[in-house]
Amino acid sequence: MNTQTLTENKKPLYDSNKRISPALAELKEIGNYRHLLAQLVRRDILTRYKRSFLGVAWTMLNPLGTMLVMTIVFSNIFKASMPGVPFPVYILSGLVVWNFFSQGTNASMSGLVWGGNLLQRIFVPRTIFAVSAVGTALVNTIIALVPLIIVMLVTKATFSWALLFLPVAIILIAFFTLGFGLLISSLAAFFPDVMEMYQILLTAWMYLTPIIYPESIIPERLQTVYRLNPMYWLVRVFRAPIVEQSLPALRDFSIAAAISFIMLIVGWLVFTSKSDEYAYRI
Repeated sequence: MNTQTLTENKKPLYDSNKRISPALAELKEIGNYRHLLAQLVRRDILTRYKRSFLGVAWTMLNPLGTMLVMTIVFSNIFKASMPGVPFPVYILSGLVVWNFFSQGTNASMSGLVWGGNLLQRIFVPRTIFAVSAVGTALVNTIIALVPLIIVMLVTKATFSWALLFLPVAIILIAFFTLGFGLLISSLAAFFPDVMEMYQILLTAWMYLTPIIYPESIIPERLQTVYRLNPMYWLVRVFRAPIVEQSLPALRDFSIAAAISFIMLIVGWLVFTSKSDEYAYRI
């Protein structure tokens, strides 16, 4: 037996048991395709405002218009239950959170479905559509903070150092949105009707979350069930620095953080476990 034969015999064999998990492999690929990710976010932003007469201003005017309508309709009903809290600030802060979640999850589903042809032609990380959708929603949310600040100034709301906590709250919302977006995207790939049904779910979910009404009107017997809603905790954590001028309670923050990280992990694992099938299902 010559030296060359010995060398060949010593070559490492491929062991399928040592293959990196799909979840970790997908995370690595997202890092490798970070430049494409940035371009997708940039494309979504430019496409959204390219033919709009108002352009980026629409991102600010849209929640402002919704806030104005809801303030006119509901302020006399709920204002007595919220002494010392500017009602427009209360509503707009909730809308900022909800729009982030709604836009991010909807775009995650549509991005995967409409990107089916691309998946059949070239390799791209399957999660890139959801990650770029949440990235775009994040940019829109940052822009939407401008009218929130303006409304706080107009209503003479109190500005405190607790507002510096808002980036942390936004990150938690982004994690939850990404995880949930991946979860429902995996369902939409196999069951297209999920996209239509989700719109109904979103509407019901919004009214089950304290966006336009105060928590104080919820009957005490329903409090426990009501707090099973994950968006309840995320809205509370975001609103605390704005409405209460203080950091969120440790309990609220802990629950919101746990919900966000668990949803991100579950959504990522479920989505990547079926990622090889999406190109043939869509």
